[in-house]
Amino acid sequence: MNWQRKKLGEICEEIEKKKAPVGTTPYIEIGNIDVSNKKVILTEKGAVNGSVFAPENSILISRVRPTRGAVVLLDKKMAVSSAFTIIKPKSNYNPKLLFYFLAWNKKFFDYLGEKQKGTNYPSVREDEILEFEVAVPENNEIQKKIVRILDTVYEAVEVQEKIIEKTKELKKSLMDLLFHYGLAGLRIKELSGLRVDELTSSEIKKFGLKFKKTEIGEIPEHWEVVRLGEVCELRKEQVIPNPKEKYVGLEHLDTGESRIRRYGLGSEVKSLKSKFYPKDILYGKLRPYLDKVAVAEFEGLCSTDLLVIAADEDRVLPNYLVELMHTSGFLSFAIGTMSGTNHPRTSWDSLRIFKILLPPLSEQKEIAEISQTIDQKIEIEKKKKELYQELFKTLLNKIMKQEIDM
Repeated sequence: MNWQRKKLGEICEEIEKKKAPVGTTPYIEIGNIDVSNKKVILTEKGAVNGSVFAPENSILISRVRPTRGAVVLLDKKMAVSSAFTIIKPKSNYNPKLLFYFLAWNKKFFDYLGEKQKGTNYPSVREDEILEFEVAVPENNEIQKKIVRILDTVYEAVEVQEKIIEKTKELKKSLMDLLFHYGLAGLRIKELSGLRVDELTSSEIKKFGLKFKKTEIGEIPEHWEVVRLGEVCELRKEQVIPNPKEKYVGLEHLDTGESRIRRYGLGSEVKSLKSKFYPKDILYGKLRPYLDKVAVAEFEGLCSTDLLVIAADEDRVLPNYLVELMHTSGFLSFAIGTMSGTNHPRTSWDSLRIFKILLPPLSEQKEIAEISQTIDQKIEIEKKKKELYQELFKTLLNKIMKQEIDM
């Protein structure tokens, strides 16, 4: 049985827009919506002048840059930006069903793209959004059944997200432990049964690990403290891009990752670029990319917004050093060295004085391998998440096309 196509304005209530007092929290503006998972990321910012209240079970659709996909379902009344169109389905239509049928609907965003006007901040009118036609089953039981099916798959996506976040938290805790106490600290954690945050130098000392005092605090007796510039140098080789040569820009490095997972080609860029080689470290020197750092596994060119750092492998292993550069201590130091107003950035001359912990090479290797093992686990969980996302989109598309008998 075919579902009747209706305009959003026909299946949604007319909402009385009540002004939200300035400062009201929680408050949602377009930047608060994570377009990848259609979730709200709240901040402490309160409502601004012109904000309105959106009722429970209403759907927010951004009218500014509408094709980005800033669409979200509210589970309670909230103050929102006036840049949203607020729709709420009539009582005989399931709010979550309509949300699913819009938030991941390519035809909907293609339609918004056709209607939008403007260049820097293209926008679409509210009445144009309400003119969009969508096919929705009239039967409430069928609506509920579809929502249950889609919920089941999407909950699997959310479970994967939680696994990924928990694994990242585990990695951070372990790296903090290893950078403070080395491999002995990890073994002591296993013997003591204590959590990472419960381990202190006094607890560690009970197991016979010896420390020495340094300018950056107590460290294992067999470690060194050196400046970054003592074990690394800046590679300054610059060349004209070869159209077939691999090119890496800031956009190709992922925050918190330790290796380059994707790249472009030299044909994309025309100006002079920096040369890098396998095992070189690429580090983003431009704000807000100071947490982008990776070890190169191939030869290529990169943006001059990336520092190319060559490690002295007789003293420090690139994979160990990259993990250390992911830590909050290095990031805080890098932020403190920034200069400039429009495009603040750091420099090698500023970073080279950063003091790093230097275990023996064998211990560096083991620390790096532990990190890489956890990274592999994260990568596996990411791929599972991608599979569930693809299943969700495929299933949703088939349901909207009425290719599945409900």
